[in-house]
Amino acid sequence: MEQYIVFVILSFILIVLSRKTLFRLKSHGFYRFLCWECMAWLLANNFKYWFNEPLSINQLFSWTFLFVGLYLVISGAIMLKNAGKPTQTRTDESLYAFEKTTELVETGIFHYIRHPLYSSLIFLTWGILLKNPEFRLIPFAVLATLFLYLTAISDEKECIAYFGEKYMTYRKKTKMFIPFLF
Repeated sequence: MEQYIVFVILSFILIVLSRKTLFRLKSHGFYRFLCWECMAWLLANNFKYWFNEPLSINQLFSWTFLFVGLYLVISGAIMLKNAGKPTQTRTDESLYAFEKTTELVETGIFHYIRHPLYSSLIFLTWGILLKNPEFRLIPFAVLATLFLYLTAISDEKECIAYFGEKYMTYRKKTKMFIPFLF
């Protein structure tokens, strides 16, 4: 019962955070919301196992994934803020303030991958799953990953519309989520 309560609370928070994009189907924010919902379900099911058997192999992998995810989100957000020069002059109200970049960021972690924030969510998803990897929860991690892929595809369309050829060139020389691989 407590997993449902946790999920409802998390879902309420996610709905509030995503209210601008919930009805903009095919926007990156819509797919991101669906990913967050899958992650919320995983967290609601696995939060009670967070510190169980701390030296087990699944916990070690889990913590590794969670720390990689944390690194990616922090470094990506800092780069967006500092190099992306976000401004309120971008009129798309569905974007969060840090997403309203006016400069294409190609340095730091963005030199290697185009979507470090989405990549962080992939690592966080699988890190949460590995806290207590149950077969019934694997589809939610797979769905979250799929929704993040769709988020990235949609985001890239938006970036091409805003940055044009410069983004197309950038796309050719970087990977989407994992440096040198994918």
